[in-house]
Amino acid sequence: MTGQNDKDTDAVAYTPIHLLAEHLRSGALSASELLDIYLQRIRRHGEKLHAFIAVYENEARAAAALADRVFKSGQKLGPLHGIPIALKDLIDIEGRTTTGGSLFWRDRVSLVTATAAQRLHAAGMIVLGKTHMVEFAFGAWGTNKAMGTPWNPWDLSTARVPGGSSSGSAVAVAAALAPAAIGSDTGGSVRAPAGLCGIVGLKTTVGRISNHGVLMLSATLDTLGPMTRDVEDAALLFAAIHGPDPQDAQTLAHPPVDVLTELKAGVAGLRFAVLPETELGQIDLEVIRAFGAACDVMRGLGARIDTLKLPLSFPKLAERVGKIIAVEGYALHREWIEREDVPFDADVRARLRPGKAIPAADYVEVMFERKRLCMQVDNLLRDFDALLVPTIPLPAIPLTEVDQSQAPMSRLTRPINLLDQCALALPCGFTQSGLPISMQVVGRGYDEARVLRIGWAYENATEWHARRPPPR
Repeated sequence: MTGQNDKDTDAVAYTPIHLLAEHLRSGALSASELLDIYLQRIRRHGEKLHAFIAVYENEARAAAALADRVFKSGQKLGPLHGIPIALKDLIDIEGRTTTGGSLFWRDRVSLVTATAAQRLHAAGMIVLGKTHMVEFAFGAWGTNKAMGTPWNPWDLSTARVPGGSSSGSAVAVAAALAPAAIGSDTGGSVRAPAGLCGIVGLKTTVGRISNHGVLMLSATLDTLGPMTRDVEDAALLFAAIHGPDPQDAQTLAHPPVDVLTELKAGVAGLRFAVLPETELGQIDLEVIRAFGAACDVMRGLGARIDTLKLPLSFPKLAERVGKIIAVEGYALHREWIEREDVPFDADVRARLRPGKAIPAADYVEVMFERKRLCMQVDNLLRDFDALLVPTIPLPAIPLTEVDQSQAPMSRLTRPINLLDQCALALPCGFTQSGLPISMQVVGRGYDEARVLRIGWAYENATEWHARRPPPR
């Protein structure tokens, strides 16, 4: 890469992981050179975009140098070896600070390394650093008044919502400060920022990926997921980090699955469901048009699409999720959330405090209702290969227009968590002003292989995922 100009390095920075891996294996690019491209971009754009809370430059350089020595030895290596990755700042790395997006935990040093981080390391990946997030992972706008809000890179003149709670992870990937990142999803926290920042985000089924070493918001709903440039990269990361872990009992009933063999099998002959527009609530007209065009692409690829009515509308399903998160989030943070001497984000505090007032009987009732709804919807989807639905009902709005008492950005994502499903968010268009629009491919629980296959087929037939934010 010696002598390459900024245009050349930008092209490398925006290259998907699976293609970067080919460059590394062929010797056209070294792990140290690749790492340096991202470190330079972080130095150049990091202050404005505010994606990273910490960058582990020295450790990353040492890891890249080691990777280069292994490459030169001629050993057969996996597809992620030598590739940098960013982690949402609720994933523990022993000896490193993990804040969970909170000033309250600014000095919290991790005593363990999360299983997901261990598996990324075992795959040869290089941790660039930790990314900013909404405090305690509770908020879909992506704002954080105490630690700072990452800047959505698709509009460099107006600060717009990046989506949350995995805001920094989405911005880092969208702006090519990292080739991939790991986020977490409780009610849409992988998919909402992926949708608003124009990247791919996989919401995995609870129990697929270990939560050991992860700061939790909801024991019922929390799950980690990859955030990437394209679907194949999401599949590679999922393959690396999912599977049983003795440290997390939820994973033990779910053996590893092969998501790569059939990834490019196409969608001809598959049957998809869509919901009546009246069941989704208010949606921006440009989002409706882009989603309709995406469905037309699926039909053109040989898929059949039929309308399906669920037992409850998406807005009503989303309300149930809000109650679960409030109760379980308050239970986890009750020791400090009431303290007035702690500098919490007032918006997050306002979301958590109502959990205290919800009677135990109401919480139990919601959990029983959830089980019933999961079975009902799972049965309805047995005749379909996936459900297609927009990811976000409106494009990214300016931060000055945010109403923290409302949660429109998670209205179409929260139901997926309630119903214990998996979902892939991927770009499906842009507004006239150049803001990303996203679609969800929703599968039954533990059917990540199929949603990735469907997403790959759509992505391969379109070019939305290849667009870049305006140059900085």
